[in-house]
Formats: sequence, structure tokens, C-alpha cells
Amino acid sequence: MSTKPALLMRLLASSFAIAEKAQMIIHQVLSEGHLSIVEKTGANDLQTKADRLVQQSICLSLARKFPKLTIIGEEDLPFQEIDEDLIESGQCEEVLKYSCPVQYSNFKEEEIVVWVDPLDGTKEFTEGFLDHVTVLIGIACGGKAIAGVINQPYYNYQAGADAVVGRTIWGVLNLGVFGIKVKEVPAGKHIVTTSRSHSNKLVNDCISAMNVDEVIRVGGAGNKVLQLIEGKASAYIFASPGCKKWDTCAPEAILQALSGKLTDIHGNSFQYHKDVKYVNSAGVLATLKNFNYYASRVPESVKMALIP
Repeated sequence: MSTKPALLMRLLASSFAIAEKAQMIIHQVLSEGHLSIVEKTGANDLQTKADRLVQQSICLSLARKFPKLTIIGEEDLPFQEIDEDLIESGQCEEVLKYSCPVQYSNFKEEEIVVWVDPLDGTKEFTEGFLDHVTVLIGIACGGKAIAGVINQPYYNYQAGADAVVGRTIWGVLNLGVFGIKVKEVPAGKHIVTTSRSHSNKLVNDCISAMNVDEVIRVGGAGNKVLQLIEGKASAYIFASPGCKKWDTCAPEAILQALSGKLTDIHGNSFQYHKDVKYVNSAGVLATLKNFNYYASRVPESVKMALIP
């Protein structure tokens, strides 16, 4: 007699399918050519039709299948009638082939918080930097990020007519990460990835103290963590408030599942309880390896300016 997969694996399998649906929605919105852009707090904080539709799709699909979850999404959307075309009820059978790590096998729905960024890198999306965009579904329990799904809807989009566009990556602590190949930065190289559209003196002062060979400025927290995993950067440094819990939950889980680390600029772990403040007010520091090299070089002046 086959046993029912653990809740976490069923949630991940559904989240994988829902993230693939999100990719389809984003492609459709862009192809229609009407992004319906809204400024939230300013010109660097935007929301598009794709953000709105994808959040509805993810949150409604998860809530229908797992009604006792706490789901926190980036977009503050008014209540409206459910569009059944947005609902994804499927699941990824490949995910269910894996056994849940024993320490996560007995969670109840009401203990889990899901953090959703429907379109991470919205500004870049509106400006045509499509490969910066990710869809983030982070899963937390006991305040810790333990699993995540990252869809990169325009991965490979410039690789030619026959290329498969888009990919979905998933991971669980103490199990592994799937859908991406790990590659390390060349030995001795220090390459920092940081914000393209939210830079300031504090961010630049912190990076200057790192003695780096190169600085890459791109959009999206999810995208930056993928750069760490694929050896395009050795550290993700953002010494400024602005990043939110929905930006970091899924990327942190996936990075940690590869023995990487993502913290605030002081080296403090993030908490992902449902009642936690959303803003990561003390910035972000993340690496796949050599975390202490970068953490030890954060200037005291930067730490004093960023209060957790």
C-alpha cells in the first residue's frame, strides 16, 4: 500500500506547477503589449498586470488546495471574483518522487507560511531586461525558510528560435536543489552582484570595502541568488533597506539547500513568521561559499546605519 507523500512535498509539487502557470501568464501579458503599469511608492516600485494576475493565480491556487496555509503576497490587491482560468490544480509528479526530509515530514498546514513574490524584478520587466525576472514561492515553518520554488520565465529567451524558454528550480533543506547546475566562480575571483535600480552611497561604500574584481548590477533578488549558484557572482550584497521577506524566502531556502548562506548585513538570520515585519531593514548579504570573507569586510559605519 502506497503512503501519501508528506505535506511539504505535496505543497512543493503544487507550487512547481503553479510557478509554471505563472510563467505562461507573464508571457501572455507581455505578448499582449499592455502592462497596465501602476506606481506603488515611486518610479522604482512598480506593479504591472502580470504582477496582479500571477499573485491571484498563486495565492488562489494554493489556498484552494491547502486552505489552512498562511499565504503572504507582495501585492496588496482588492477582493474580486475568482477567475477560474487563473487556478492551477495540477502538481509536478517529479517532485513527488523524492522523500521528504524526516524533520519536515510531520508539519501541519497551519504551521506553514508561504511568501509569494509574483514577479520579482518588475522594473526590469517593464524595461525589457526579461532575464532578470523571477517568480518566487518561499515556504517557511518555525520562522525558517525551508523550501522554495523559483521560476525564471525568460531564461534562455535570447538563445534562438529553437531554445526552450523558462525554467523552474526547486529545493528543500537537507534534500537538495533541482533544475539548475551549480557552478563556482573561478578561484580567487571576487564578483559582487547588487541592485540595478536601488543603489545608494551605503550600498556602494559596502561594496568598495570588499576589494572586488567586478560589480554586476542586475534586478531581482531571485535573479541575484541564481547568479551565485551558477558562478556568475561570488556575493550578493545589498546594504540598504528595501528588500522584503517575499524577495528572500525562496532564494534563501534554495541557497541554504546548497550549503550557501543568506542573512542581513550583520550576519543575522531572517525570520519568516507570519507576524514578522516585511522589510529586511538591515539589507542582504548572501554567498554560495566564503561567506565570512564578505561578512568580515562590512564596514562598521554600514552596520551602524542599518538597524535590524
